[in-house]
Amino acid sequence: MQRPPRYELIVDRRQIIDRRQIAASLAALPDANLAAAATSLLRDALVAGRKEIARRFAEEPGRGRVIAASFAFLTDQLVRLVFDFVEQRLHPVPGRLPIAVVGLGGTGRGEMAPYSDLDLMFLTAEPDAPETVTRIKALLYILWDLQLTVGHSARSPDQMLAAGKEDMTVRTALLEGRWIWGEEALFLDARRRFREQIIKSTERDFVAAKLAERDARHERMGDSRYVVEPNVKDGKGGLRDLHTLYWIGQYVFGVERPSELVAKGLFTAAEFRRFERAERFLWSVRCHLHLIAGRAEERLGFDMQRQIAGDMRYADRPGKSAVERFMHFYFLNAKTVGDLTGLFLAQLDEQLASKGRRFALPTIRRRPRHLRGFMLDRGRLSIPHDRWFAEKPVRLIELFALAARDGLEIHPTAMRAASRDARLVDQVRDDPKANALFLEVLTAPDNPDLVLRWMNEAGVFGRFVPDFGRVVAQMQFDMYHHYTVDEHSIRAIGLLSRIERGELAEDHPLSTALFAQIASRRVLYVAVLLHDIAKGRGGDHSQLGAEVALELCPRFGLDEGETETVAWLVRHHLLLSNTAFRRDIADPKTVEDFVRVVQSPERLRLLLILTVVDIRAVGPTTWNDWKRQLLRSLFDAAEERLRLGHKQRGRTEQVAGRQEQLSAQLHWPPAAVRAHGRRLPDSYWLAEPPEWQLANALQVAAAEARIGDPVPSLEVAPDAATGMTRVSVFSPDRPGLFFRIAAALSGAGASIVDARIHTTRDGMALDNLLVTDGQGRAYDDPRLRKRLVTALDRALRSDQHPALPSLAKVPQREQAFRVAPRVLVSDKASTRTTVVEVNARDRPGLLARLAWILHTAGHELHSAHIATYGERAVDVFYLTGAAGRKLSGEEVAELRKAILADLSAT
Repeated sequence: MQRPPRYELIVDRRQIIDRRQIAASLAALPDANLAAAATSLLRDALVAGRKEIARRFAEEPGRGRVIAASFAFLTDQLVRLVFDFVEQRLHPVPGRLPIAVVGLGGTGRGEMAPYSDLDLMFLTAEPDAPETVTRIKALLYILWDLQLTVGHSARSPDQMLAAGKEDMTVRTALLEGRWIWGEEALFLDARRRFREQIIKSTERDFVAAKLAERDARHERMGDSRYVVEPNVKDGKGGLRDLHTLYWIGQYVFGVERPSELVAKGLFTAAEFRRFERAERFLWSVRCHLHLIAGRAEERLGFDMQRQIAGDMRYADRPGKSAVERFMHFYFLNAKTVGDLTGLFLAQLDEQLASKGRRFALPTIRRRPRHLRGFMLDRGRLSIPHDRWFAEKPVRLIELFALAARDGLEIHPTAMRAASRDARLVDQVRDDPKANALFLEVLTAPDNPDLVLRWMNEAGVFGRFVPDFGRVVAQMQFDMYHHYTVDEHSIRAIGLLSRIERGELAEDHPLSTALFAQIASRRVLYVAVLLHDIAKGRGGDHSQLGAEVALELCPRFGLDEGETETVAWLVRHHLLLSNTAFRRDIADPKTVEDFVRVVQSPERLRLLLILTVVDIRAVGPTTWNDWKRQLLRSLFDAAEERLRLGHKQRGRTEQVAGRQEQLSAQLHWPPAAVRAHGRRLPDSYWLAEPPEWQLANALQVAAAEARIGDPVPSLEVAPDAATGMTRVSVFSPDRPGLFFRIAAALSGAGASIVDARIHTTRDGMALDNLLVTDGQGRAYDDPRLRKRLVTALDRALRSDQHPALPSLAKVPQREQAFRVAPRVLVSDKASTRTTVVEVNARDRPGLLARLAWILHTAGHELHSAHIATYGERAVDVFYLTGAAGRKLSGEEVAELRKAILADLSAT
């Protein structure tokens, strides 16, 4: 039986392991301590072989397929040596005892990463015979002593066939079964029976099972080939997707090697070259992963990405680091795998479908109106001949416009031609008709994101909009963004379309209602497309993106007013979220500054919807009810200001309205309501939501009604509006109170999401905080909430300051990120306070340490706003000095120096 074809790629195989030489050494071993001596000799051979392979890999870090073949070759030789040693020296048996050692899975294909499992099947006529069991156990014990992870089974041919019939996973493994050593005739006969009795006439079942298995695997791994910590083996666009194509080719067409897929018409020669390039790259990455981790590691984590980028000799370039360039190339290859998978499955469908019947994919939903010269092939949009796009390149855009308009799937022949001829779209980039068709795709009422992905996979999108082509497969090296820039933008467009159709009305009722009020829907779609288009250029992507918008929008056919609006939206697409998450919305100056930039209700509506889809498209966990509440509060305040003007509803009227609303809920005597209202400052009535004001009033009244030990009063309760936990503290005010609260909560494992600090006119503190546990969840368990109360009570009653918490050690995974601490100070963001913004690495204990610095500096804290973006925390404090005035320039300089010194030291 021939060795796997890729073994021929390995040069000087005997430098890796010389089986004949080692076999001679094993034969010369004395009988005393035979097994131990043999294991030691084999272990030395394994270590030397791995060392030699690693040396070769370091010299040529892109030859992953050769390295995978080399490790498989090394284990093959060891298995043969151990088999012969057991048979000849350890357990010689008179007469014949036929056993075939068969490699399955990657072992069978002859490609193994450095720490892949060795997957073996012992094929024998009598698997339960004592002599057979003894030999197999002896072989396995030696392999285990060599620290190899071995998956194994012992089966007769009949048992093998029965297992293959019942279990599709076993069937797949057997499909790749390869004789390694022992009784070859036994294996060849079993393989013949496997093909005749199992494979024959079950092709459709196998393909359906493999596609279902692939979909389930993708679902587990995040269902996108653009997740920023991809699984190289099992993730979407990873090696397992390529293996699936090969398995299907083997099962349906009997191919023995991937290159034979070309002869079967499933790939063109050019497409197969792309298959091989992607496979080489992915194998290189996987082998680097295993060698760096020292174990079988398949997830390309952030900590690994930077190191592998260096090992594979990527270098920094202006505007893009080495790791970003490496990951950009990774996602380009993952995209290639996805593109090839689509072409392969469509061709497979074409070949296996009976006349008039599709094999796997759905038929069209409705009859198209006009095909404009295109044709339908069993419900899929196709082209009449091979030069269709070359004759009129505008048809490259028209193909996708027709698919979007009529809900048509594109035939693989047309997709192949579009991919091949994508460069021709350069000729019609400025053609008004082509741009009108592109805008038709972008703003299609049903699933524009699906057709935009097809256009992106064909390479037409990036060539027609070169600025978009620059961000295709471009990752952002941080823990906040879950997808590449192009995937993020296309996902955002899909979310926008769903909001417009009313499908997300329950999640986003305001955005859904506002969509019906906007003047130009295409302005919004274009703004969503372009909002991140300038990322990776080394400057402010919002400003640079606005410049791109000014160039592109007229080309797309937008008028001067629409162009100006799109450019404004791109320039300010972070304004709403940054203001809502980092500033005190209850401060009138915050709303005033925000409205001064927005200027019109139309822009405000557009900006809100853009902000919502932008946040939602970052990742599956980035949107929450707290963000919804903050955005809604700022939108409402700004909308009222824009609609009614500055003086229509002043601060006094708003405070009175809130107090009247509370009075209606409390049913207190009027005098008690007035006293409670006068006791608290206006900022309290403007800042806190009505539900919290009611809870606070009841808490204060209950505390002061208690005799003997009225304070501190602590309440820890679920907050339905935000999905987090509210912590309310009513206590005599004293210096360092917020530090005590922050330190106690940090010590109990809680994370503070937001904090508002209020002082009553009679010297009491009423502080409201939102907290989550270490996983960002609410404290739903009453026992855990009680634990927070206990920690707070202890800290507030003590005469001693709590211990200053040390910053938690940065986990290994996050050490790849460099977050330089920054302190930004604004004296104009508030009329009464100085606003201090601290950017630093997010770690437990950070807020408590910052609160301690503020306390020791003698400053008074009025509110704190905490935002996190992956590994980066942005903590904003509204401060005054001890005299109640804004901080002086000297005080600001001292505070900045103290914060930076503490963060740099820890």
